Amino acid sequence: MIEIQQLSKKYKGAENYSVSNLDLSVVEGEIFGLLGPNGAGKTTLISMLCSLIKPTSGKFTIEKLNYKEHKNQLKKLIGIVPQEYALYNSLTAHENLMYFGAMYGLKGSVLKENITNALIRLGLSDFAHKKIETFSGGMKRRVNLIASILHEPKVLFLDEPTVGVDVQSKNVIIQHLQELNKKGTTIIYTSHHLNEAEHFCTNVAIIDHGKIMIEGRPKDLIKNQNEANNLEDVFIALTGKALRDHA
Repeated sequence: MIEIQQLSKKYKGAENYSVSNLDLSVVEGEIFGLLGPNGAGKTTLISMLCSLIKPTSGKFTIEKLNYKEHKNQLKKLIGIVPQEYALYNSLTAHENLMYFGAMYGLKGSVLKENITNALIRLGLSDFAHKKIETFSGGMKRRVNLIASILHEPKVLFLDEPTVGVDVQSKNVIIQHLQELNKKGTTIIYTSHHLNEAEHFCTNVAIIDHGKIMIEGRPKDLIKNQNEANNLEDVFIALTGKALRDHA
């Protein structure tokens, strides 16, 4: 589904590359986790794959489509759930979803039906006509997710989709993502919740300093790392215990 070859990104004025000569393949139907410390290059990589920023060098394809030649086609294939809320606070949940659905080319009864069904599945139907500014963090996360899947994307990019939400909202989000995956959606997911990633992802890559340190099925990575009992142990062994604060 996704083929990345020698992909690099260096921001203007930066001393180092955020992503450096990265190679990666993601098979159709996977739930693929991109894990790494703060500043490791996860968001930069996703931003390039979503055509939000241009690579410095290298190339990638999604479903064999080249981002340079098929940018508009690629946008129809993908859904993006950003780390920050991408919603209009002064609009209701339904108004937000009508707007974002229209941006994806949906309209009429198809759009309204997709919105209604998604709101029901994610427990938000009673709040459809309430303004987003009145919503809790978990509710906003769920609306954010719905906005990205109304057009039924083949590939869904999730940047910290459960950060800062309550346990109930997290469970609903994860369960819905698993349902989407079973229906054929390939998922690319970043998170600092390593226990969540260990049980949610079919494959993971640990990235640091813009490079992939290791890749594989979570249970295999744990098995092959000395004295590792879980994915967090593997993560610490590869990236170290030093703080990664950055501004």
